[in-house]
Amino acid sequence: MDIRFSGFGGQGIIKCGLITGKALSLFDGKNATLTQSIGPEARGSACSSQLVISSDRVLYPYIVAPEVLVCMSQESYERYEPDLRDGGLLLVDEDLVRNAKPRGKTKMYSIPATRIAEELGNKIVMNLVMLGFFTAITEVVSTGAMKKALPGLVPSRSLELNEEAFDRGYEFGREALAGSEKSEEALV
Repeated sequence: MDIRFSGFGGQGIIKCGLITGKALSLFDGKNATLTQSIGPEARGSACSSQLVISSDRVLYPYIVAPEVLVCMSQESYERYEPDLRDGGLLLVDEDLVRNAKPRGKTKMYSIPATRIAEELGNKIVMNLVMLGFFTAITEVVSTGAMKKALPGLVPSRSLELNEEAFDRGYEFGREALAGSEKSEEALV
């Protein structure tokens, strides 16, 4: 499976890839490779991290058409959404990505990640809110593995806040899935 996390520098996009890759590789028994792309301005410019996940050895670490695209800025949505595989999964921060529309067979889920992080008292944990949401929606990685991956990748003084942000995103994702299942049942 190919996954791309995207946003702008300073949002913790690379950290999202690192945490997910560590969780998959060390705690969920998968193989994962991480590549990253950072704009020359670093903070505030386009940024992405790409994960290739496999139960076998990963032979080619680069992605072309991801199955999952996480967008945490309007610029990243505009830049990377055309590469999303038809039938892929699009996850967006609805506070920062406006007018996102699924195309073809793409499924889209949105979360107010920035707003939830602000409610927790620190906007910087918006990436952990999104990781919780990503974990709930995709079920690619286990919740336990993600939480085990946090120490060493987030500051120890804010580990509890990061875990709380992850949990809030995860719960939002579970509720979003339950809501979409109910609406699909109503159509049948």
